[in-house]
Amino acid sequence: MSAIADILAATDMSAPARHAVARAALLAGETGARFGVTHVVSLGALDALRGLLAASADEVTARLLDEARDQVGQLAAEIGKRYGVTADVHLAVGSVLGEIAARADAVDAGLLVMGARGAGFMRELLVGSTTERVLRKLSRPLLVVRQIAHEPYRRVLVPVDFSVRSLASLRLARAVAPQADLILLHAFEVPFEGKLRLAGVEEDAVHGLRVAAKRAAIERINALVAAAGLEDAGVRRIVLHGEPSTLILEQEQEQDCDLIVIGKHGQSMLEDMLLGSVTKHVLARAAADVLVADRSSA
Repeated sequence: MSAIADILAATDMSAPARHAVARAALLAGETGARFGVTHVVSLGALDALRGLLAASADEVTARLLDEARDQVGQLAAEIGKRYGVTADVHLAVGSVLGEIAARADAVDAGLLVMGARGAGFMRELLVGSTTERVLRKLSRPLLVVRQIAHEPYRRVLVPVDFSVRSLASLRLARAVAPQADLILLHAFEVPFEGKLRLAGVEEDAVHGLRVAAKRAAIERINALVAAAGLEDAGVRRIVLHGEPSTLILEQEQEQDCDLIVIGKHGQSMLEDMLLGSVTKHVLARAAADVLVADRSSA
């Protein structure tokens, strides 16, 4: 199982972002990965400030940047001490998303960690269409943190659709949560089931199709576990009939999961162009942290 070598947390110094930094530090301590923290000061905001301050702009700007550097350094030192890791602190000025992506590329981050809500630029960072911008911009796994990091992840839900990215998601789940219980979920629907009923196909026949589809899915999920080298790891398999988004959120609660690892795209060509609708729904509705595995990790 490939390990994650570098974990990068992006913070805007808000409370949710602080939780993200703490989770990143906890993961680094658990996995042995290098740990970095980055904070970006918006160039647009600084330019607006310079326009207001006129002659004293450079001096005030310098003080603001020094203060930001000190705040990030203190945050990284405090959280790093708590989890027994040392943080590489980075401060940048520029386009927020661009600078985060550049820093992730510079350290070749195997995992980028952000809070689900924040202040300023991150307040709507992971909501609606902006989520798609972030995930298109950053071709790396992205962990969206909602919960306070009290302990390592205990129970991880991994929805799989048997696309090539399912194996990557499963391996990433094990790398991020090496000691957690893994729960694989496949949600299936019989093609054209409603139309079959309209065409007069008897209910027993439709039920037979469901049974056959479930049997085939169980075989494929077993093969996926074997391909990931997890046959002896006690991985739980769940195969259910129904709409994927609904079942993922239901099983998150029923299985008491604290992390969901989900692929960025699905099987269709359309979902290769856009963030998959299931992933968007889970990001918006899940109570647990959500790790989105980018397709480049497949």
